Amino acid sequence: MANEELNEIKVILIGEPGTGKTCLINVATGNEFNENSESTLLSTYVTKNLLINDKEYSLNLWDTAGQEKYRAMTKIFTKNSKIVIFVYAINNKNTYEEMKGYWIKTIKDTLGDEPIMGIVGNKSDLYLEEAIPEEEAKDYAQKLGFKFKYVSAKNDPISFINFLQELVEEFLEKKGISGKKGNININKPNKKKGSCC
Repeated sequence: MANEELNEIKVILIGEPGTGKTCLINVATGNEFNENSESTLLSTYVTKNLLINDKEYSLNLWDTAGQEKYRAMTKIFTKNSKIVIFVYAINNKNTYEEMKGYWIKTIKDTLGDEPIMGIVGNKSDLYLEEAIPEEEAKDYAQKLGFKFKYVSAKNDPISFINFLQELVEEFLEKKGISGKKGNININKPNKKKGSCC
């Protein structure tokens, strides 16, 4: 494997606006949850250090715009993604249907089956407003061969951090590198505007 592929592992979060992609990245990088964070315009990313078996990797977490008018640009920003995380809000059925009907199809058409892919049902703290049964979403993910996790950026950020680690470990294992005993160092992010890929 080319060294560049491991020096910077590109992880991209995809989904409709309002699903909490920005909040998930914020809590994964050690920032506090902000319920009033603004919608992402175009794409930005933060860089994190990932330590696995005493070897450090650079993890680029990309936050993408979900608004329809930015969809064409979002497709461009997915280039060279090693891990794709589809995000929907468990209390908003439309975000789930758009994930199934548009985002997953678009990413598969653009990137094929090469990246490691996972599905996140965010806002699990709003379980009383659940619009899609967890088991239904989990079964759907399993049919696609994706990992699946219910998470809450607000109340349980560690659930997303652990899920992120699982996906990175799967990527490294796919490339013939042991991904076990890894841990993500929570550090302040270095936020950058996306200049594409």
